[in-house]
Amino acid sequence: MKFISSLVVATTLSAPAFAGGMAEPMAEPMLAPVMMAPVSADWTGAYVGGQLGYGDVSTNVAGVDGNGAIGGVHAGYRYDFGQFVAGVELAYNAANIDLNPTSKLDSVTQLKLMGGYDLGSTLVYGTAGVAHAKANLAGVNHSDNGLLVGLGMDYAISDQWTVGAEFAHHRFNNFDGAGMDVRANTAQIRLGFRF
Repeated sequence: MKFISSLVVATTLSAPAFAGGMAEPMAEPMLAPVMMAPVSADWTGAYVGGQLGYGDVSTNVAGVDGNGAIGGVHAGYRYDFGQFVAGVELAYNAANIDLNPTSKLDSVTQLKLMGGYDLGSTLVYGTAGVAHAKANLAGVNHSDNGLLVGLGMDYAISDQWTVGAEFAHHRFNNFDGAGMDVRANTAQIRLGFRF
């Protein structure tokens, strides 16, 4: 009887482990993280796009001010020097800004120099240049040139498409000799296509 008991114990201990037995569990394989390729950090090249936003106009003449929609198209060229990006841009904006019941801002055209910092897929920049505004004041068409400064940001959502935002401050002194100083602030969102 001792022999049979010893044989049963020896057979049990030497048998292979089955499911639910004492075998060590297999380690699950480790998955390496997938690294997304960064969007092109080279801002060099020509681009076109559109912008839409809000304009706020004030003057030194009582009762001649207003705000409303402003938007249009732009085109430009940038050169990426590494961390610094420089460029030039021409933009046309149609406006729908009533200044009083008889006066209205019709359009603003901008020629801007741009300088900014390349953060990879993001470009932060400052801008300065000249602006040409057209307005109808009391039934008479006027136009004049002024100066502008601004700040902006573009983000590359692909190698060709960008989205961004820009704020600009415009000054027109003695607008078209009418004795009226005009200040205009614009805030716009932008969509661009790079070539």
